[in-house]
Amino acid sequence: MELLEKERFISAQPPRVRGGMVVVPKGLLLAKAAVANGAKASAFAEDPEARRISELKAMEAVINAERALGNEPRDVSAQKVGYDIASFDPRSGHLRFIEVKGRIDGADTVMLTRQEIITSLHEPGKYILAIVQIESGYAQEPRYVRGALSDHEPSFEHTAIQFHLKRLLDRSVSPQET
Repeated sequence: MELLEKERFISAQPPRVRGGMVVVPKGLLLAKAAVANGAKASAFAEDPEARRISELKAMEAVINAERALGNEPRDVSAQKVGYDIASFDPRSGHLRFIEVKGRIDGADTVMLTRQEIITSLHEPGKYILAIVQIESGYAQEPRYVRGALSDHEPSFEHTAIQFHLKRLLDRSVSPQET
């Protein structure tokens, strides 16, 4: 009874840390080890400079492809309007909205922002997703995916959505076919 009486007056004390632990997912360790051993990356380039170089090569490839089609491309990527290139087609008098994604060799996904998807939904006849694969440091011919990238607007909780690269490439055509 004396113990029960003492327990009625127990008060909380500040916690004392006696140890700690860091939990690292096994998959992350295996992926890092595979990349360190020379395996190709399957996600995004971690090096910001390498990512920037890939993006510039991809933009240049799409601008060159648009000029070869007789269009007048203009880089609007800094304006953050949901696409990177506004390309005017003088034959039809229409503007094409082109979002450019450069992907390194071995990548299997493409990340599209909520704004890019919304733009594709609002202007499906004008919107083009240009995928440029960068292999051994060189940009390959762009592949164009036309139209809406989704069947609904992403919720406000989504800032970006990851797409399977191979499935997008299966839907794609060369710029001359658009």
